[in-house]
Amino acid sequence: MTIGFSLRAAVSTCAVCAAGMLIVTSPVAAEGRSGTDPGAQGRPSTTVPQPALLRREGTQVRLRSGAPETPDVSALSWVVADAGTGEVLAAHNAHEQLPPASTLKTLFALTVLPSFPSGIQHTVSARELAGIGEGSSLVGVVEGHTYRVSDLWHGVFLNSGNDAVHVLAALNGGWTQTARQMQAKARTLGAMDTYVVSPDGYDADGQVSSAYDLAVFGRAGLRNPDFARYCSTVETAFPGNGGSTFEIANTNRLLTGADGVEPYPGLIGVKNGYTTNAGNTLVAAAHHGRRTLIVTVMNPQEGEGFEVYEEARALLDWGFDAAGHVDPVGSLDGLRPVAHEARSVLPHPAAAPPPAAPAAAEEDWARDGAIAGAAGLGAGAVLLGLRRRARRLVRG
Repeated sequence: MTIGFSLRAAVSTCAVCAAGMLIVTSPVAAEGRSGTDPGAQGRPSTTVPQPALLRREGTQVRLRSGAPETPDVSALSWVVADAGTGEVLAAHNAHEQLPPASTLKTLFALTVLPSFPSGIQHTVSARELAGIGEGSSLVGVVEGHTYRVSDLWHGVFLNSGNDAVHVLAALNGGWTQTARQMQAKARTLGAMDTYVVSPDGYDADGQVSSAYDLAVFGRAGLRNPDFARYCSTVETAFPGNGGSTFEIANTNRLLTGADGVEPYPGLIGVKNGYTTNAGNTLVAAAHHGRRTLIVTVMNPQEGEGFEVYEEARALLDWGFDAAGHVDPVGSLDGLRPVAHEARSVLPHPAAAPPPAAPAAAEEDWARDGAIAGAAGLGAGAVLLGLRRRARRLVRG
């Protein structure tokens, strides 16, 4: 199995934080409740329909008069949602269960990132690097070297490094324990389509997610300032031999503009992925004006390897044009269970059974109501210069 594709050039850029942040409203209940974008004053609130609408096959969209038609994209599944309100503006096979590839690392980060301060240093052992799947994307973690936790997270988000994931999972209690925690975390977020077998997203029997669930993970991640910072980083230095460093670049070409892919204005980032079974997958968020949108694209059936970026671009363009001119077809909060329900979900037969969700894992959405840092990172991102540089083959 081959994971990734080549990164021949990357764009050096600096993300400049802008003032303000996008406030997140309280969850919209499954039975249907009004939802508004706090950044769009004067726009009437709309009623969110039953979650069952997103269970239907095909494209789901509720266009008002004058609204643009949804773009013609080839992905097996996709979602366009407002990251502030959680309203799903349009979707195609939103709950179809598909292999997620490295976009599952969004759930890994949501689960593990809060446990370890970024400045902690750790010396890697051979045991922690054992069991990495053949053909995995790697950042270059070496046995016996000491890394900061922040270095490892850069390896996860930029190079999609499965070696970095293995080390962080070992710190977190082990591979199986991390998979169990990820499963529980998914359920507390209302992500019912996801079954975790391999925390790094490597192809594994029974491991699936959906465009809906991945949008939920991306949205939740942007509420964490560390997640938002890592996923929007274009390039950084990674520790090498003898105290040296080498440069690594984000493999999300919609963020970097590498390999001839035009960077998307206001892109915050999030996570791309590729495996043999999953094809190309992408979770992308962008900020324009007072609105942040999040899109997921799973396995385009047309075009070359970079088609996933062009289909995401088309969906983001449509979303910003259509916002305020469509009625939502669902909510990213629509399946979010109350605390006691999260403990009663049965696992997929192929997945490790989730433990009881700890109270600390059940965030209070009404209390911590901001996509912390994400809007600033996206809205203020300035491309200071485009320079192409030859790069070694990066599997991402």
